[in-house]
Amino acid sequence: MRNICLSICIPVYNFGAFIGETLASIIPQATEEVEIVIVDGASTDNTAEVITSVQRTFPRLRYHRLEKKGGIDRDMAKSVELAQGEYCWLFGGDDIMIPGAIADILRQVQEGHDIYLCESILCRSDMTPIGKHNLLAADDGQVFDLGDHAVRVDYFSRARNTAAFFSFCSSLIFKKARWAAVLTDDKFVGSHWDHVARFFRIIPHGLRVKYLSVPHLSKRGDNDSFINQGIVNRYRITIEGFDRLSRAFFDSGSNEDFHIRRTMKAEHNLKAFLDAKLLCNERGLTEDLAVLDQLARTQYGYPLLSNHFMLFVYRFSPVALLRIAKPVYAFIKTKILSTL
Repeated sequence: MRNICLSICIPVYNFGAFIGETLASIIPQATEEVEIVIVDGASTDNTAEVITSVQRTFPRLRYHRLEKKGGIDRDMAKSVELAQGEYCWLFGGDDIMIPGAIADILRQVQEGHDIYLCESILCRSDMTPIGKHNLLAADDGQVFDLGDHAVRVDYFSRARNTAAFFSFCSSLIFKKARWAAVLTDDKFVGSHWDHVARFFRIIPHGLRVKYLSVPHLSKRGDNDSFINQGIVNRYRITIEGFDRLSRAFFDSGSNEDFHIRRTMKAEHNLKAFLDAKLLCNERGLTEDLAVLDQLARTQYGYPLLSNHFMLFVYRFSPVALLRIAKPVYAFIKTKILSTL
């Protein structure tokens, strides 16, 4: 058997309904240079049965089941630790790999860059395509060495969402040796972004990122495992997490800090905040509303006039007005889309 070049690392928890379809999209493409490593965070559904059934037909699938749930940060790190490949591709247990993706990545990694950041197709829960993710405003194949300050600022300015800063694991193919050379920082374990912190710690030593604009996977929507405690909690994970990351690795007011916060606002815009505020009021979610208020202060705390305005709108928009505005906005949006 040939040496493993690429390990596809899949952390899962209660993904029995999806992991079979994910593996069916990967295995037909997997050459002898490719292995699959699955770390199961002690699933309570039929995840183990689905995986072991597939394992009988694909011996280069290694399945490691944890005794207890450890969280996505630990599961992700464990999957990479167990990987034998020179490169690892973190992959969601409900995403679908596009045909030809592995062959392209095997060609790409011959160039030896540290990270390959690939695009994806956003889909609904039934995998009906919505559109391209568009995480970076760059040309296909463009390479950035984030260890160079000027190049890093240019890269950060091109980011369209936090996936450009490595938040979306299925877009990440990286050299295992670079990952393994940096230890896990326990203060980010449990934040859901320990992998981002790890890459940020590498940046001062040089981190060459190649952007692949052609989608290599389809991302299943409406199945965000981070949202199981509600939409406000999902906002909290991103906003608090990337606020901490920016404070830990970049100077306050720096270009990097500015662009990280800009992408946070792109992902959770003012309309999303107002919708969440309305939802919390209608359902009497007092504690969630208090968290949302704090998130708004964090989101719009950067000293810009536009931020002051958006925070003002969020704080003083009457709930009655939001209740009227929401269906009106939806109607106008539908009419606009129907003309396109």
